[in-house]
Amino acid sequence: MEYEGRICRGPMEAKAFMLPVTVGCPYNRCKFCDLFTDLRYRKISMEDIENELKRVSAHGGNPELIYLGDGSAFQLKAEELIEIISLVKHYFLGATTFNSDATITSIKSKSDEELKTLHSLGYNKLYIGIENALPDVLNYMDKDHSVDEAYSEIKRLKDAGFSYAAHFMTGIAGSGRWEESAIAMAEFLTETKPENVVNFSMFLSADKLSEEIRNGNFKPATELENLKEERKLVELLDVDPNHPIKWDSFHDWIHVRTRGSLPKDKDKILAVLDKAIAKFERLPDLYSRKMGKPENDEGYGFLGQESPSLKDVYIAPGAV
Repeated sequence: MEYEGRICRGPMEAKAFMLPVTVGCPYNRCKFCDLFTDLRYRKISMEDIENELKRVSAHGGNPELIYLGDGSAFQLKAEELIEIISLVKHYFLGATTFNSDATITSIKSKSDEELKTLHSLGYNKLYIGIENALPDVLNYMDKDHSVDEAYSEIKRLKDAGFSYAAHFMTGIAGSGRWEESAIAMAEFLTETKPENVVNFSMFLSADKLSEEIRNGNFKPATELENLKEERKLVELLDVDPNHPIKWDSFHDWIHVRTRGSLPKDKDKILAVLDKAIAKFERLPDLYSRKMGKPENDEGYGFLGQESPSLKDVYIAPGAV
């Protein structure tokens, strides 16, 4: 199958067989995201899905772990997902586990019984863009769920047997709000107990967000504030050692990454962040934009800096 768009999946799914079943994002209106804005959301036909399964099977493929792509495969109706799982198991006799991205809205669209049925067939983990736990921030960014909905739908999901991974974004609350943002997110993660947490420091390059910044409606957080937000969140997280959280956090523009298991690696992660914070407190303000050579950002002086080389605070995969 020719992949359409950009590969979007958590680093934890690197060993999974990725089977596209949808293209793009069904919502596609969040101010901070331009990942799928050039794509028309659509379901991939069962014929195309089956042809891909036949191709891989003919080459000896028989993966156990299947990642259903793309932006929100869980948006499909329960009966469609059941049909896909059945088809996968027909061609891959060893397939036992199915994971995918999801939205709170896509969970809400399914009954308790449908969630339990999907889990009984091997659907195991959903990667959910929580982004932030402050109600006004989600509303301003046009996220398609509220904080209350996130709490209630994740409870339903876990009651059905699923685990979940939480995606959040440091910096999404804007300048000056890193501490309250961290406190709210720590409370949310402590209560909902995700299996994984992934943070990407928010890029400022999305078209809608850039327009908000240009019009003076949003003042972006610095990368120093983003580091402080992560540090406060990790400090406040109350994690049961019997139910650890796998932590992976990226501040790509400044080459800072923390990775480990909480609570076991909490002190190590805090030490890394303390070192990075001390460095950036001595530097001019930096703001997170997309990786690569910066384009000409006329009118955006704060977006035009080269990505600094800071390997002394970069944490390579597995180092923490």
